[in-house]
Amino acid sequence: MNRTVMYGLLAIVACGSCGEKRENVTKTPTRVKTEVVAEKGQTGTQTYVGIVEAREATAVSFTGMGVVKRMLVSEGQAVQRGQLLAEMDDTQARNLLVGAEAQMKQADDALERYTQLHESGSLPEVQWVEIQSKVAQAKSQVEIARKNLADCQLKAPVSGVVGRKQVKAGETALPSQAVVTILDISAVKVKVAIPEEEIGSIHAHTPTDVYVKAVDRKVNGGTIEKGVVADALTHTYDIRITLPNADRQLLPGMVASVRFHTSMRQADGEQLPTLPVTSVQRKADGSLFVWTVDRENSARRTAVTIGHTVGNRVTILGGLDAGERVVCEGYQKLSEGTKVVF
Repeated sequence: MNRTVMYGLLAIVACGSCGEKRENVTKTPTRVKTEVVAEKGQTGTQTYVGIVEAREATAVSFTGMGVVKRMLVSEGQAVQRGQLLAEMDDTQARNLLVGAEAQMKQADDALERYTQLHESGSLPEVQWVEIQSKVAQAKSQVEIARKNLADCQLKAPVSGVVGRKQVKAGETALPSQAVVTILDISAVKVKVAIPEEEIGSIHAHTPTDVYVKAVDRKVNGGTIEKGVVADALTHTYDIRITLPNADRQLLPGMVASVRFHTSMRQADGEQLPTLPVTSVQRKADGSLFVWTVDRENSARRTAVTIGHTVGNRVTILGGLDAGERVVCEGYQKLSEGTKVVF
């Protein structure tokens, strides 16, 4: 009997320990992410992915055809307006200039001789006009030849950074074919594609925060340029946000995370609080609710009424008060009264 009683006591203790462990497991709080409901009148946020672009890109090319003799700049090099970028073989241009100057000298000599005859009245007026025309033609040919020779040198029309070299030394350059591209990155623009249903909430001075991970920089965006033609396939509009870039660390092609602080309003103009769309759940009867966290850090179902959506957020028309904490992530593990940490 004593042995039986002892086994019974051990079994009770063991069951008690199991119950205590089960109770401890049950009481382990569930980790979630939350968001506090903002006061009415505060703005919502929308986040998009954008691409950094140069403020201006200038394609520089020769005006004539010829073999490129020298390239004097490299990609990424800063250049100033008027700086020599490349040279074309100018042998033919120089020969044409020599010939034009010889004709000009011949015409000037003839003009000098005929001037004396004209002043003495022994030269017909027709011949005088003809010699003047030849001098003018010779002068024009010299100017053209000098221009062609000067065009064998490619100079920067603007200051900036060489973005890409598209022709190498020894290759033949064609008229209007881009030899180099000069980028103005003293300021840059971030291009973002905005869905057509959301473009109305963005205006020229909508506040933005731009984060570029490549250089670990967060910048407050400037003026916004809104496109007016939608992409036929995606039904999005391109907008561009100007960013300062005095140190030239932001480079074209970098990926940026762009957050717009947009106002969501009712018809009477009152701004409404917003929540992520995914935080709103639907019951079997079709009613909507969110998981809120009370003062004891317990999860509670709270019925809500929603309005329109902008981006990944939805306006809250009723059911929540400013300052209430709503679960945005991790709600799949919750039930009424579940303890949470955030």
